[in-house]
Amino acid sequence: MKFYTSVGPNPAVVAMFLAEKGVELPTEKVDLMAGENRQAPYLAKNPAGQLPCLELDDGSYLSEILPICEYLDEKFPTPPLIGSTAEERAQTRMWVRRIDLNICEPMGAGFRFAEGLPLFQSRIRCIPQAADDFKALAREKLTWLDGLMTGKTWIAGDRFTLADILLFCFLQFGAQVGQPLAPENKNLTAWMERVKARTAEKAPA
Repeated sequence: MKFYTSVGPNPAVVAMFLAEKGVELPTEKVDLMAGENRQAPYLAKNPAGQLPCLELDDGSYLSEILPICEYLDEKFPTPPLIGSTAEERAQTRMWVRRIDLNICEPMGAGFRFAEGLPLFQSRIRCIPQAADDFKALAREKLTWLDGLMTGKTWIAGDRFTLADILLFCFLQFGAQVGQPLAPENKNLTAWMERVKARTAEKAPA
């Protein structure tokens, strides 16, 4: 397998997922800022022109972070980051979908249509007048999620899962592009510190 990566929260999710698995793959960086992802060699791998992308051993390619992580969880089942049972996998997928649709997507759109507009306006259809509303949607859902985190260690309960990785990577991204986690979200702030402790443990010496 080979992992095609770049800057941004989406590649970071897969990189963190691999680190949690203790799996190292051959990696190639694609220059997103220079538009390498929109050129023919890369488009042959992922016609959507997005990162990350995973080349499989049979020469085929997977894109989109959720299918990539699902595939990796099946190929490298220990530790399980989706779930070991049908019930656990369903719970993880439920939280991943909630976080992706309600927080990651509006946060990303808020960035692309505001701070990231110079980079994205020639690549995708942008709606700059909607940027503030998208950012507000993400903030509102983070407050909603914070209320649900009372008494919980991780997003899905007592299991560290892809849902935690997804949210963590996007919150780190948000903090860098003018969308920091509001300090009144005390449950999520404490959760962030728990995730940071895990990543520190897995950082190279």
